[in-house]
Amino acid sequence: MRDEALPASPAAGEGRPARLPLAIYVLAMGVFLMATTEFVVAGLLPDIAGDMRVSVAQAGALITVFAVGMIVGAPLMALATLRVPQRLTLALALGVFAVGHVIVAVGPDLWVVLAARFLTALATGAFWAIAAVVGTRIAGPGAASRAMGIINAGGMLATVLGVPLGAFAGQLIGWRGTFWALAALAVAAVALIIRHIPHIGARHQPVSVRSEFTALGSVRLWLALAACAATTGGVLAAYSYIAPLLTDRTGISAGLVPLVLAGFGIGSLAGSVLGGRLGDTRPHTATIVAPAATTAILLAICFVSSAPLPTVVLIALLGLFGLGANPVLIALAVRYAAHAPTLGSSLSVAAFNTGTAAATWLGGIALESGLGATGPVAVGTAIAALTLVPAIALARVQRRRAQDATPSVPSVR
Repeated sequence: MRDEALPASPAAGEGRPARLPLAIYVLAMGVFLMATTEFVVAGLLPDIAGDMRVSVAQAGALITVFAVGMIVGAPLMALATLRVPQRLTLALALGVFAVGHVIVAVGPDLWVVLAARFLTALATGAFWAIAAVVGTRIAGPGAASRAMGIINAGGMLATVLGVPLGAFAGQLIGWRGTFWALAALAVAAVALIIRHIPHIGARHQPVSVRSEFTALGSVRLWLALAACAATTGGVLAAYSYIAPLLTDRTGISAGLVPLVLAGFGIGSLAGSVLGGRLGDTRPHTATIVAPAATTAILLAICFVSSAPLPTVVLIALLGLFGLGANPVLIALAVRYAAHAPTLGSSLSVAAFNTGTAAATWLGGIALESGLGATGPVAVGTAIAALTLVPAIALARVQRRRAQDATPSVPSVR
């Protein structure tokens, strides 16, 4: 199957790719904070459940409601800020993010914390969507997937450093202390955004919401969004409940869970960078191989989860392959949205979190079923396998369009 590479960057000369600007790495730092707050709950669930006097599955709603907030926030906030300078939008999103974390840190009960998580998710969705558009615009079309790989790597770095450190902090100063720290870091990040992100402006041409929605007629866009939802859902169904799996089924002590999460994070960081690099030359190879490998890994975890060493190794491999296609899918969504890149980016964020919300909800049900701690992994296996349907369909559609665009050569008698 032949891939169609993304267009070559005019800034990239022959040989070595052009160096990405510093602004890309600043955006990655912002995404690091956003992903840390989304995933850190997975390592704090038992502590939160005990403090709030609810079950672990009920505390898992903090992950689900955050995903729902991202689903709503990404497209709505992106469209609402079309005429607002994008640097200002990024800074305001971080400000709301900080306020939401303060409310979580002082929240007296689960309902207040859920509401604050939803507010935080609205800001996170806006930041993530705008960061993707700004990053791809700064990098240029030929380096779009590479830039998204770095920005996405900020999210993966959260699983290497942010989530394990958050879990350690939760053990030392309580889970609320983790959210106080995230609020403080968000305030500091506002200054970096203002200093290093160039002033791009709202839009150089008049824009309307109606014109943005014309991009929704793209079949390739919807296939990319379906792949976004399924690939993330498969991984997050298992990852969100990884702590109970490791402690109840694998027999790993709670103190070692952050180290296993760090292994997953190292794998996901490498996968994001490698996937971004491959995505500029063979995007459809990346979007098919990654979910196929993820399905096999999750299935293997179901069978060997009682053995500590194989389980730890497989979780690291899940990080490597599970989220490796994400930067490629985001770049494809922005590309197939044509003249509405902000909508394409925001819809990809919404799609990722639609998969997360559905998968964590189903994973919570499976956790309390007869399957026990392996239930969420079984759910993740099925969802990851479904990713292959839109991924293969997208590759076939793209191949057919490429063949139709190739001029036919007259036969010589």
